[in-house]
Amino acid sequence: MTGTTTPPLAEALAAGPLVLDGGLSNQLEAAGHDLGDELWSARLLAERPEAIVDAHQAYVEAGADVVITASYQATFEGFARRGTGPRRAAELMALSVELAREAGRRAGAGRPLWVAASVGPYGAMLADGSEYRGRYGLSVAELERFHRPRIEVLAGAGADVLALETVPDALEAEALLRAVRGVGVPVWLSYTVDGGCTRAGQPLEEAFRLAAGVEEVIAVGVNCCVPGDVGEAVALAARVVGKPVVAYPNSGERWDARGRAWEGGSAFDAGAVRGWRDAGARLIGGCCRMGPPAITEITDALRR
Repeated sequence: MTGTTTPPLAEALAAGPLVLDGGLSNQLEAAGHDLGDELWSARLLAERPEAIVDAHQAYVEAGADVVITASYQATFEGFARRGTGPRRAAELMALSVELAREAGRRAGAGRPLWVAASVGPYGAMLADGSEYRGRYGLSVAELERFHRPRIEVLAGAGADVLALETVPDALEAEALLRAVRGVGVPVWLSYTVDGGCTRAGQPLEEAFRLAAGVEEVIAVGVNCCVPGDVGEAVALAARVVGKPVVAYPNSGERWDARGRAWEGGSAFDAGAVRGWRDAGARLIGGCCRMGPPAITEITDALRR
């Protein structure tokens, strides 16, 4: 749903908080799809696009205002390893935006919906869990060259915003912020964090400050962290950056990259959501292991 009835996302954020969707991968797995592949959910862009539409639609029906595309792990390099050439890879990345739009149309939500094109970190392409460590050994310039081509594709596909998400390292954030210059689409920047630091160990205040003067950035915050780390991070981002804050933690379970499995139990409490809102969060949702029921809880908490 786009057009005259859907205002720019930055404008909508000024009117109050919006609800993001939840973890795409867990919704696909719950529907019986095997994601044990280096391309993760991006593999289904080619093989089962209807499954992606269904997963998005479940979140719209749960109350999500913003749908994040299946492009987190979609890169030219990752597709090339599977024998997919650059032209087809670009088509699949662009398709991720259209599938999210289609889900909104099918849901018939009767309200504005926005599509956020996911731009995952370099570590997501490596598929070895390094998006939770950072420190890839690459320069800012090298990371910028990696990210820019797919950013251009996703921006050209008509996304309302680019979600620079699960960023573990301030150096990669710097590269991403360089890569989005002049693409003509707003972005949000969200780090995956551990306490008051990025996963790479940089102080979160310094990491947030990188986005303070960047015109393209309409929100900054955290995602794919434990729920307990969200409150302080939201307050810090609001104070340091002076822009709306985005917050979408995982359930609190932890990913074992070697065993390729989640460990522990959920620590998410929807009662905390109003506190995040009051601290400055304007985009609130869930990440890994946060399904449609959790998004409904968030929607209810924010609109109660």
